[in-house]
Amino acid sequence: MGGQRVIKLGSSGQLAVLIAAAALEVGGDALIRKGMRGGGLALIVLGFVVLGSYGVVVNVLELDFSRLLGVYVGVFAVVSVLAGRFLFGDRVPLATWVGLGVVLAGSAIIHLGAR
Repeated sequence: MGGQRVIKLGSSGQLAVLIAAAALEVGGDALIRKGMRGGGLALIVLGFVVLGSYGVVVNVLELDFSRLLGVYVGVFAVVSVLAGRFLFGDRVPLATWVGLGVVLAGSAIIHLGAR
């Protein structure tokens, strides 16, 4: 598929791309979930498209693959927990918040340790 399509961004731009990718991944999964729970095939198909688009968005960043996904996991975890809490009304237990802190610490080690 042609040439390289990567974008050089500063830290805040990279974070914005990672948040957008996480929102697409969470949103796609939510559509699939809703489709499987009575919403129908159209929602499942739409969820596949949205979910697949996250991979395109996250890979426009010019980062090593392991570093990219290591950092992305932290962003995805935050977006997932917040979406569960504020979009779906989930009660998020303390253990989840503590686990989120552990995930973010791991992401920070991957991101900062590669420098």
